[in-house]
Amino acid sequence: MKRLSTGLLAALVAVGIGTTSVSAANSAQAKGNIGTFAPTQIAQAGPAMPPADFGTPPSGEVPILFNDRHVYSKPDRLKANRVLAALVRGNTILIPLRSMFEQMGATVSYDPASKTVDVSKPGSDVKVTVGRPEVVINGESRPLDVPPEIYKGAVVVPVRVVSEGMGAYVQWVPDRRIVVVRYVPAVVPTPAPTPVPTPVPVVTAKPTPVPTPTPTAVPTKNPYEHFIVGDYIFSPKVYNEFSPGNTGHGGSYSARGAVEFPAFGLPWMLEGDYRQWSYPHNNGFSAAQVTGTPGLTAPACSGNGATGPGCVTVIGAYGQTNVPSFTARDTDFDGRLGLKIAEPRIYIGVGYLHREENYGYPKQNGFGFGAEKLPDLNQVLSVYGSIWYYPSISGDFTIPAGAPPSIGVGTTQKFQQRFLKYQIGGTLTLGNSGLFLDAGFLGDTIRGKNLAPSDASHAGGYVGLGIKF
Repeated sequence: MKRLSTGLLAALVAVGIGTTSVSAANSAQAKGNIGTFAPTQIAQAGPAMPPADFGTPPSGEVPILFNDRHVYSKPDRLKANRVLAALVRGNTILIPLRSMFEQMGATVSYDPASKTVDVSKPGSDVKVTVGRPEVVINGESRPLDVPPEIYKGAVVVPVRVVSEGMGAYVQWVPDRRIVVVRYVPAVVPTPAPTPVPTPVPVVTAKPTPVPTPTPTAVPTKNPYEHFIVGDYIFSPKVYNEFSPGNTGHGGSYSARGAVEFPAFGLPWMLEGDYRQWSYPHNNGFSAAQVTGTPGLTAPACSGNGATGPGCVTVIGAYGQTNVPSFTARDTDFDGRLGLKIAEPRIYIGVGYLHREENYGYPKQNGFGFGAEKLPDLNQVLSVYGSIWYYPSISGDFTIPAGAPPSIGVGTTQKFQQRFLKYQIGGTLTLGNSGLFLDAGFLGDTIRGKNLAPSDASHAGGYVGLGIKF
C-alpha cells in the first residue's frame, strides 16, 4: 500500500510539471511583440529565443525589424551587429543608408566634397546627395518627398530608396510604431529543390523594383591629358636686321607636347615647345657669286645708312655690313612647368628658353614665366592659348676688331634680349582614333637689351596633326 501511494504521488507531480511547461511556452510566445511573421522569426531564432524587446527609442526615432531581427539602437552606432534605428520626418520614414545597405551586401562610398553617397552591387547602382530630393537608380533620376540628411554623423534616406534600389520589402506598422524590412538576396539557381520561400509582409512600397534600361555610358572628363602635335607654319612674316618683313617659303614649323600629372596633392603640367622660322635675306648677289666671280665685291655699307639691299646692322649697333643673300633660320625651344589654377586646364608656371640662329649670333638662354590654357582633347572641339615672357635671354659675345674703342674691342660681353612668345589655336578630335587636327596663330616679339642690333618679331598661321595618349 505504501508503494502504491508513492507511485501515485510521483505521477501527479510529473503531470503538474508538464502542464506548467506548456503554459510557459505558450505564454512566452504570446508576449513576444514580433509582428505579423512571428512563426518565421521563432523558427530562425530557435526555441530559446527570448521575448522581443523594442526598448524605448529616443524621440523622433522608431525601431527597425530587419529580416525578423529587432533593431532599436541609436542611429550613430551599431548595437549587437544590428542596423541603426529609423527616423520619422512627417509621413516619411528615414533609415541609415550605410548600415542598411551593407547588411544587404552592397558597397557604400561617400564623397564628402559633394556629399554624395554611391551604393553599388551587381545589377544595381544607387546614388543620393544630402539635401537633394532625388535618388538616381541605375542612371534614372526619381524624386523624393524628403531629401537625405545627416543625422548624428550618419546619412539617412527615405525608406523608398531601400525598397526601390535594392528590391527590399518595407512595411510601416503604425499601431506598434515599427518599420519592418525584409530582404532576400538573389541566389544562383541550382539543380537542388527550391526551398519554400519565407512569406513576406504586405508592403506599401513597390514589391519589386521596376527594371530600367542601363543608360548609355557618357564619357567622363579625363583628369590628366598627354599629347604631342606637329604644325606647319605657312607664310610667316619676319622683322629683324636681316628681314624688313620678308615672307618665309617653307621650312617653318613647330612642335609641342604636354603631360598633366598629380604631385603633392596638386595638378601639374610639363610642356615643351619648339619653333623654327625659315625666311630669306635678300641681296643683289649671293656669297657663292662673290667668291666665284673675280672682281665682284659687295657694295659698301657706311655708318648706319644702308647703301645696298643687303646691309645689316652689326651686333653692338655701331655700324653695318653687307651680307650676301641666304636663307636665315631662327629656332627656339622652351620647357615649361605649370600648376593648374582653374578649369578648364588653366595653368601658370615657369619656363626655361634656349634660342639660336644660323648667322653667327651667340646662343641665348634664360628663365621666364607665363600662363597657359591646354586643349580639352576629350571634347570634339576645344580652344587653347599661351603667353610666356622671358625678361632676359643672353649669351657671351666677343667684340671683334674694327669696333669703336668705346665698345670694348676684344672684350666678352652679354648679348641680351627680352623675349615674348604667344600662341592661340583650336583642336578637332577625329572620333576615337586619338588623333586631332590642330590650327591657329603663333609668334613672338623680341626687344633688345644689350648689344642687340635691332628689335625683331616672327608671326604666322599654322595647321597640323596631333595624337593624344
